[in-house]
Amino acid sequence: MKVVNITFKFADGSPDEVHPAVEGESVLDVALNNDIKLQHNCGGVCGCSTCHVYVEAGMDDLPEISDKEEDYIDRAVDPRINSRLGCQCVVQGNEDIVVTIPEQDFLGH
Repeated sequence: MKVVNITFKFADGSPDEVHPAVEGESVLDVALNNDIKLQHNCGGVCGCSTCHVYVEAGMDDLPEISDKEEDYIDRAVDPRINSRLGCQCVVQGNEDIVVTIPEQDFLGH
């Protein structure tokens, strides 16, 4: 099984975190497994835009964006050309990945 590193950067200024990820895991999975708060209101099934991240490096190692994911990204706060949903960023295991987690509003949490 291939292993790469995912570097998590935080728009709120928190220190970067680097965690290993195995082929087949999503960015959302790795975040949650390492106590990184990343919203996921739909449970990680590409049914909302709350796990929105910016992929700073490693985009070529992620699956191509689907029309459904693109539709949800359009609903995210401040979408950019490098926006993806963490639940859809499934590690292929060939290249390290760097993502920035935008500031989030955890209402009711």
